[in-house]
Amino acid sequence: MAALLIIQASVLQKDGYKAYQAAVQPLIESCGGRLRATGVELEVLEGAHDGRRLVVFEFPSMDAIRAFWESSDYRSIRKLREGAARIDVWAVPTR
Repeated sequence: MAALLIIQASVLQKDGYKAYQAAVQPLIESCGGRLRATGVELEVLEGAHDGRRLVVFEFPSMDAIRAFWESSDYRSIRKLREGAARIDVWAVPTR
């Protein structure tokens, strides 16, 4: 069953975050993930948006998300994000 990796990010340092994005996106793709949406064109229909960047990736399964998230490759890339962004991340199975 497919699953979504949903990320909300507060970018603190643009260059550092761009370096992180450039490194993490190919790894996500190699783990079966596909970019499905970004908050660039986000439209609030009700309530409020807190201004954070929103990114959604689709993976083949929750196991694929966990394999990506817990991989040694991601651990090394994650260091690029330190000080560049604060994130909240959710893994959500689809139906």
